[in-house]
Amino acid sequence: MTDPELERLRRKRMLELQRRAQAQQAREGAEERKEEERRALEEAQRRALLRKILTPEARERLARVRLARPQLAQAVENYLIQLAQSGRLNGRVDEDQLKRLLKQVSEATRKDFKIRIERK
Repeated sequence: MTDPELERLRRKRMLELQRRAQAQQAREGAEERKEEERRALEEAQRRALLRKILTPEARERLARVRLARPQLAQAVENYLIQLAQSGRLNGRVDEDQLKRLLKQVSEATRKDFKIRIERK
């Protein structure tokens, strides 16, 4: 092969590889957008369900708890959603009920994480 012909084949191959890489990036970008949209939809559904379950005061308290202890708030939200979906929740949860529930879940998680100090 001559140098110009070899150079032409190299450029052609390079363009083909670039097109494939761009197509791959476009597919990955589309998948990421779909995943983000799915997560946003799930979060919106969670919020709507919690809005139905909790009184405004209870929602405010849960929001404050989420700032200090996000894992605890997430656990309580999951528990409330499970109760509502299974039909075991009677009426809306007020602030006092939420306080009791937060205390129960907090104690349950603390029991799982016992700290032992041994002195030698």
